[in-house]
Amino acid sequence: MKNRLFVCLSGLLLAALAGSAVPLRGQSLTPPDSAWQQRWQELDQKQRILERKWELAREEAAAQAKAAPVLIAGKDGFSLKSADSAFLLRLRAHSQLDGRFFLDDAAAANPNTLVNRRMRFLLEGTLNKIFDFKFMPDFAGSRLVLQDFFLDARLWPQLKFKAGKFKTPFGLERLQSPTNLLFIERGLPNNLVPNRDLGVQLHGDLAGGVVNYMAGVFNGVVDGGSGDSDSYDSKDLAARLWLSPFTKTNWPALRQLGLGLAVTKGTQQGTPASPNLPSYNTPAQQSLFRYRADGTAAGTVIANGEIQRLSPQGYYSWGRLGVLGEYVIARHQVTRGSLSAELEHRAWQLAASYSLTGEAAAYKGLTPLKTFDRVHGVLGSFEIVARYNVLEVDPDAFPVFANPQSAAQQAKAWALGLNWYLNRNVKVVLNYEQTAFTGGAANGDRPDEKALLSRVQVGF
Repeated sequence: MKNRLFVCLSGLLLAALAGSAVPLRGQSLTPPDSAWQQRWQELDQKQRILERKWELAREEAAAQAKAAPVLIAGKDGFSLKSADSAFLLRLRAHSQLDGRFFLDDAAAANPNTLVNRRMRFLLEGTLNKIFDFKFMPDFAGSRLVLQDFFLDARLWPQLKFKAGKFKTPFGLERLQSPTNLLFIERGLPNNLVPNRDLGVQLHGDLAGGVVNYMAGVFNGVVDGGSGDSDSYDSKDLAARLWLSPFTKTNWPALRQLGLGLAVTKGTQQGTPASPNLPSYNTPAQQSLFRYRADGTAAGTVIANGEIQRLSPQGYYSWGRLGVLGEYVIARHQVTRGSLSAELEHRAWQLAASYSLTGEAAAYKGLTPLKTFDRVHGVLGSFEIVARYNVLEVDPDAFPVFANPQSAAQQAKAWALGLNWYLNRNVKVVLNYEQTAFTGGAANGDRPDEKALLSRVQVGF
């Protein structure tokens, strides 16, 4: 439109100038052809110059628009990226408010409580299309913990390099985001699984995603632990191999089957002041097992040697159904005074999920298709879940290294749950978890723990 207006104005200008060349009465009406030709050439040149200036102005405006950064705000958070997507900065967050209520708890050993389980802010992004970074502090519990900070270089799909503090490549359920868990808390095997650690890792996908590998060197942490430093020279090795053998086949029923194996090996040393040994909890986060510790060399169990872990694991989904399973073995060398032993603890779990509203199950979490809408009577998306999990402490831990009157030798738990996705940002969870114990009480077995757990989760 602007070009047409410009041409019309130019034409009027030419006509006006041509009209000004009409001679007055008495003047010659036939000027020399050379004068007319020169006049028209001058006008044509001026028009071409004006048109070119207009084209240059439009090109410059278009170039500036393409180079401008893009600001996005939506259900996935807030982000700012360069026009060529080479640089990206994203702000996300999630919070989880939990309720823990214990039934048949006459002794009130486990108080009913509300807990600010997580309050995390995530600052993540990309530098020069290749280097991803993540910074995630957690403010839950009125304290600040830096959960993640790392740089991940995506050199090739087959080879990536990560350095910083991040999850040790081991536990299947541990590697899931806490916002995508099937249950409010991870299962009993998570007690034997390392959490986050400082280290470097090589990882990547081979054969078009059929094979995924992770291998790294880390400071080393206790079972279920996270670390920000190391007091010893020895380091832990960790590796995980994950196979999706049918992902590229024409067998849809097996396409989402994944099988994996993870290992860690390292050395842990402790002192009576800092034993460097783990303690284990029930899924309701109540104490299940602790080593003896009274602060003296004779009465405190300490880590004193190799620690090895092994975990076969798998995940399967087909349509609405999802199944997760893992088995964990953890071997520890411990010492109390002049007595030493190698203890082997074991745990396993099998969990299943089923979408009531038609969504596909996935390891990375269900993506709700329905959004809560009170006006139109849409409640959102629903998912039911079930789990059975077991933890067995080495019997040789008793009575020298653990007190059988307070530490349980075995725990078996089953759980049922309902997940309500109001939308992609709001999730409400209700779980019932019942745990039976072998040992752990002065008169034999500790009473069953019956816990009703709830969660309100908000994230973007």
